[in-house]
Amino acid sequence: MAETNITHVTEFILQGITDQPELQAPCFVVFFIIYLVTVLGNLGLITLIRIDVRLHSPMYYFLSHLAFVDLCYSSAITPKMMVNFVVEINAIPFYACATQLGCFLTFMITECFLLASMAYDRYVAICSPLHYSTLMSKRLCIQLVAVPYIYSFLVALFHTIITFHLTYCGPNVINHFYCDDLPLLALSCSDTHLLLFYLVGSIEIVTILTVLISYGFILLAIRKIHSAAGRQKVFSTCGSHLTGVSIYHGTILFTYVRPSSSYALDHDMIVSTFYTIVIPMLNPIIYSLRNKDVKEAMKKLVKIGS
Repeated sequence: MAETNITHVTEFILQGITDQPELQAPCFVVFFIIYLVTVLGNLGLITLIRIDVRLHSPMYYFLSHLAFVDLCYSSAITPKMMVNFVVEINAIPFYACATQLGCFLTFMITECFLLASMAYDRYVAICSPLHYSTLMSKRLCIQLVAVPYIYSFLVALFHTIITFHLTYCGPNVINHFYCDDLPLLALSCSDTHLLLFYLVGSIEIVTILTVLISYGFILLAIRKIHSAAGRQKVFSTCGSHLTGVSIYHGTILFTYVRPSSSYALDHDMIVSTFYTIVIPMLNPIIYSLRNKDVKEAMKKLVKIGS
């Protein structure tokens, strides 16, 4: 590390989504509604899974943690972004910026591994239904959740420390609405283009391969099912997860795993808005509307409440 690093920088300026005053209030309202739906949707899904005994299975155990992760990393970004719509200078202190990046990376990486764990759970449920309860034991489920949390925290901590000890050229204006790696590294004079590529690339390879292998075996199992009703049941079971995986990993790959020459931070900001703010809102909807058990649990809860 160079001794002339960013110790003289006390804060960063977030450029934000828009600098047009007439759009500040409408943007605040839109993102406030999105965040409110995100909080209510994910908290509601977590509560529903905890109180309904029919949802006390490995699949819904993973889904409850996915909802928790979505809630956390949306909360690490959206409230600060909404504040920036109503203040004149969008400043964020140096250590607050580092904290935001660390929290975001922790929960983003955790979600990648949780989606992989959910794919493995579907593989076991469909390919080895008679041994499902034995293979997906409570101990294994806890491990498949605890290990991603711990690993993601350590990786995020290491990466954040490296990012905030780079040598910077002087400007402190971040061309983004939160402290993300790409715009931060764009301010650095250091050779950093491989830093993020290896971090995101390695995690994406491991988690996507896990999903692809799991669904490869699932497709082989589907070919052995002769009844249309049986195949339809499998597709309905996996459809929500495949939709969530495709949207989440697709946006991450588009944003991070590309040649450095093709980066356009203005365009990437739009994609970042989608996977940091919109997807956490969509996940409870995706996993609820296409899931018969969750819908029945919701109906039961509404009847009790009324």
